[in-house]
Parts: sequence; structure tokens; C-alpha cells
Amino acid sequence: MGSHFGNASTFLISALFGMYILAVMLRFLFQWVHADFSNPISQFIYKVTNPPLVPMRRFIPGFRGLDFSAILLMLVLQTLELLIIGLLPGQPMPAFPGVLAWAFAELIGLWINVYIFGIIILAVISWINPTGYNPIVGLISQITNPIMQPIRRLIPPMSGLDLSPMFALFILIFIKMALVELLIYQFKILSFPNANYLF
Repeated sequence: MGSHFGNASTFLISALFGMYILAVMLRFLFQWVHADFSNPISQFIYKVTNPPLVPMRRFIPGFRGLDFSAILLMLVLQTLELLIIGLLPGQPMPAFPGVLAWAFAELIGLWINVYIFGIIILAVISWINPTGYNPIVGLISQITNPIMQPIRRLIPPMSGLDLSPMFALFILIFIKMALVELLIYQFKILSFPNANYLF
């Protein structure tokens, strides 16, 4: 019974924190690429994330399009999520220095996932409805442009077929599997120095 409650609680906490961290991540990316503020999706993201970020910006200014208050907020929220899950019955309590590094690695993984799913969504839509437009497609295009433009310069379309999304996905997935997942694994071990099991 306790394990079922713990699993359900872990899922609920991860879902709630994860959705808001994703919203802050999207806002960070929108500002970085100067996404269209009039887009209804970006307006919703800004309204949802304004309450914590507006006061934080009074003390933590941005620099060259990088919103350091958003980065700090994501790191704090991700760390809190991991610490709260550690307080649940049957869950080991992580050590703070390790969990801070673990949280940072999780955010890098989320950042890569945003690009992976964004590129997949654009590729699918280009096959289904290449001439159509909706607010989500416009934002995703703006977010993924910093990744896609250099790859498109190296791999231009051939016979009308754009292979750059496939190569971009290969690169992103390789980085995630070879580097990010390794960092997460190592930082998990650092977070639980007395644990007698591996993750």
C-alpha cells in the first residue's frame, strides 16, 4: 500500500513540477530566439510564468537575450522537486550538493528534449500539411531555428527532400544518450552516497 502511495505521489509531484519547469524553459527559449510575443501560445506562457519571474528580474538582470532569472527559477524548481520526492515515505533523501548537480543535468536533458520533440513535430506537420500554418508551428520553427539553420547549411535539401531534421535528431539523441544520461546517472550516485543500489 505504501509503495503504491509513494509511486502515485512521485508521479503527481513530477507532473506538477515538470509542467511548470517546461513552461519556464519555453519562456527562456522564446526570449532567447526573440519569438513572436503576439502569438497566443507565447502570451499564455508569459502570463503563467510572470508571477515568480517579474520580482526575480529586479535582482537578476538578463544578458544578451539570456534570462538568468529563468535559469535560476528552473534550477530551484527542479531541485525542490527532487528534494520533495526524497521526503516521501520509502524514498531515500538525497544529499543537497549532489541533487543540485542532478537538477542541472535534468534541465539540460529537458532542453534537448524540447528540441527533439519540436523537430519531430515540425517534420510530421511538413508531411501532413506543408502549406498550413498555426501558432504552435510558428513558435516551434522559431525555437528550433538555432539548431536547424547551421545543419541546413551543411546539409541542403536534395531533390526536394530535406534530410536536415533527421541529422539534427541523430546529433541531439546521441548527445543526450552519451553525455546527459551519463551525467544524470553520476549525479544520482553523488546524491545518494550511502545507497547500496544502482539506478
